[in-house]
Formats: sequence, C-alpha cells, structure tokens
Amino acid sequence: MDYHQLAEDIKRWGTELGFQKVGITDVDLSTEREHLQRWLDQGMHGDMEWMARHGDLRTRPDQLHPGAVRAISVRMNYLPAEAGFAKTLKNPRLGYISRYALGRDYHKLMRKRLKQLGDKIQSACAELDFRPFVDSAPIMEKPLAIKAGLGWRGKHTLVLDEGSGSWFFLGELLVNLPLPMDTEVEEKCGTCSACITICPTQAIVEPYVLDARRCISYLTIELRDSIPEQYRPLMGNRIYGCDDCQLICPWNRYAQLTGEDDFAPRKDLHAPELLELWQWDEEQFLKRTEGSPIRRIGYECWQRNLAVAFGNAPTDTDIIAALEQRYPSSTPMVQEHIEWALARQRSGAVKVEKQVIRLVRAVEKGLKRDA
Repeated sequence: MDYHQLAEDIKRWGTELGFQKVGITDVDLSTEREHLQRWLDQGMHGDMEWMARHGDLRTRPDQLHPGAVRAISVRMNYLPAEAGFAKTLKNPRLGYISRYALGRDYHKLMRKRLKQLGDKIQSACAELDFRPFVDSAPIMEKPLAIKAGLGWRGKHTLVLDEGSGSWFFLGELLVNLPLPMDTEVEEKCGTCSACITICPTQAIVEPYVLDARRCISYLTIELRDSIPEQYRPLMGNRIYGCDDCQLICPWNRYAQLTGEDDFAPRKDLHAPELLELWQWDEEQFLKRTEGSPIRRIGYECWQRNLAVAFGNAPTDTDIIAALEQRYPSSTPMVQEHIEWALARQRSGAVKVEKQVIRLVRAVEKGLKRDA
C-alpha cells in the first residue's frame, strides 16, 4: 500500500466532503498528561466531573479505539454570514448567543461526514479500522489538531490558524494505518495578550490556561447550579456562551465564512429580544431549540441565564413586570436569579462594562469580521 499517496487522497476526499483542512498525526498525547492533571488538581474544570473521571483516558486515544496508530484531524468553519456581533453585544435588550450555536448542532453533521471519509478510505484500503469522534468521547481534540498541523494553541487555549483564525469545529478519525504524519505549525501569538485582557471574568488566568469556573461559556452552558453572584454583572447579555476572546484576536480578521447551510442562524436565535425569549414556556423552548446545541442546557438553565441578562439591562418597567409575572412558577434556582435581576432593575445601577465598549468599537472599526 502506498500510504503517502493514500494520505494525499484522504486530504482531498476530506476537502470534497466540506472540511477546510485535514491533517494526520500519531496518537501519542503523553506530553499533555502533566498539564491536564495539574489543571484538574487545581479544580479548574469546575463541576465537569467527567473530565476528572476520564482524565487519564483523554491522553490515551489508542485505548478509546484499540489498534489506532494515527488520528486524521479535520476542521470545519462555522462563522455564519451576518454574524451581527456588534449589533447584539451593544444592545443589552438583545440576547447574545455564541456564534457556533446559532444553527444546527454540529456534532451529527461532522460525524456523518467523518463516517463518509472513513468509508471512502476503506474502499481504497480494506484493512482500515476506524472510529469517528466529534467531541463525543474523552479525547483531546485540540492537542491532536495541533500535532496534525491544523493550527497552534492560542493563549485563549483555542486552536488558531493564520489563514482562518479560530472559528471552526474539530473532529477526528482514529485509524489503524501507519500513514505519514504532518508537522506542527509555528506558534504566532507572540507578545499579544488581547484575549487575556478582554475576557470579562478574567478566566484566562495565564497564557494557555483557562479557569473554566470563571468562563462565561462554562457558567451559561456547563454549570447546572446558581451562577456565582460576582460573575453575574460581568456576563452582560451573553445568554449562551461567549465569543469575546475570539472577537478580539487579530488572527480572526482572516476568518473564513462557513458554506454549510446547517450553520446558518435561526431566526429565533439571531439577535433575539430578551423579552421574547422570556415568554417561551418549556414546550416552546424544546420546540424552538430542536436540533440545536442550546437544548442540552435545559429550560431551567435557559431561564437562569435570561434572568441574569435582565439584571444587566437598563431599568425597564416591562422587564420588571415580566420577571415578577414569571417568579411564582419558577424553580427556586431561577427565582434566586430573578430576585437578583429585580434588585438590579429597581436600583437603576446597571453600567456597561468597559470591555464590552472596547470590543464593540473594535468590531465596528472592522478589526474583526462582523459579517
């Protein structure tokens, strides 16, 4: 078997299937073990106990798929046209949803494409044994992508590429073929620390280290309990995830738009009015987020996040009335956040965070793509 030719074919087939880049590496992640264990020991994973439970397995891909000797790593752009960063962030009456979650859930789409890639390889090499992954098992996707030459680790911990920025999803095929490997690319963050200084909650505690417990994406998506009060004023109108560290990154001026229709923003989720979202009952929430990654947080956490956003909006009698109306039927956790929001609304003491002003100005000046 000519594995060099097969590797070239795999990359061509991958791009034909809609992946913007395909790289190949071995499955040795032993150099990541110490860093991962230190991060876990410091409790920076927060309530994501599954990360500690599968900690050692995350650095041993060959145990996830016995016989695997290579990882075929792929990336797929997700930045939608008319992303509307500035429009949403600067209007506290709108809800900001991380751009990756505006369309359909990417897991199924990418997994299907990876399965098709595996089948294509198998048609050329019958002895292939493969397994696709899209954030679907305890596997360290970013280190594999970096080893496969798809980009370097940015100081915000995301994978960066000089020609595409960071607005892309990652996935991989573990295979049993000794394919030739790609080389890592040079790290090009240099002395830039924009992502560290812009983070509203200062979750990037040092270059390349993220304390998830402080991250707005963790607080609005992974956390299932009350959001610590000290972080609530810093969340602004971000109701699902946060993109600030990507928005301020100079490399994202080169970001490429997605060509996938599935990633196009849903009308109900693109710059939505907070008051309209608040009117959804649980049945409406489930219906309107069907096929969306947002659905996984559940209705209670959705209401919790909206309540925090209301607490960060200017005083509005309609908001106060809406919060008071929903209070009796809400869960104790949501009631706690409603009480906080009502106190803020009635005090009229809400201020726009300086980081938001800086971020919006950068976007409006064209430093970042506000497609």
